[in-house]
Amino acid sequence: MSSRLIAIIEDEAPIRENYRDALERYGFQSRGFGDRASAQAAFEQALPDLAIIDIGLGDEPEGGFELCRWLRQRSGELPIIFLTARDSDLDAVSGLRLGADDYLTKDISTSHLLARITALFRRIDALKQTRSAPDRRLEQGALVLDPDALTVHWQGQGVALTVTEFWMVHALARHPGHVKSRGQLMDAASLVVDDTTITSHIKRIRRKFQLVDPDFEALGTVHGAGYRWHAGA
Repeated sequence: MSSRLIAIIEDEAPIRENYRDALERYGFQSRGFGDRASAQAAFEQALPDLAIIDIGLGDEPEGGFELCRWLRQRSGELPIIFLTARDSDLDAVSGLRLGADDYLTKDISTSHLLARITALFRRIDALKQTRSAPDRRLEQGALVLDPDALTVHWQGQGVALTVTEFWMVHALARHPGHVKSRGQLMDAASLVVDDTTITSHIKRIRRKFQLVDPDFEALGTVHGAGYRWHAGA
């Protein structure tokens, strides 16, 4: 069995146990929670390796959003997936803005969910493999990406990126001045999402850099083509 623990925060017990059963059959360890309070109490002691969160939790219509915000304050790297019946663009964008790595609806198949989970873990493993290679540290002007510590610095100040955001910035900054299409960014981050989701990630990345540098303009949009990291930024 995998040593990785996946937490499922879902208030409907039959659904929660179905997902737990699927994950454990696939080889993961799992733990289920029916509400935000019990999940937070457990996570105060130790974080899981990945969290799957529904938005509506018991009598909290947006309890999942609150839990995601709380988790992001504790860890910028913890992989977080929203899995919910709510399929509006507004909810998806809200979830991504709070720092989720993925947003899925409950009509997806179990095999699709497992594929997204393993894609997230592949990215984490790829980052860990670079830890024995100091030359993989990437510096572009004021930007420093350190795969060893999974940290990002801009002008000497830390920028708290999620795993997904880290890969996207890494893909852009490796080749400054080159335009990366949304499809190429999806490949770099092992995502299978629509253009709106990529746009939401880019906006969130910009906001994070602007928190440490209000004049940040290194991440540019090339309308109709994609995005690029400006050389010399």
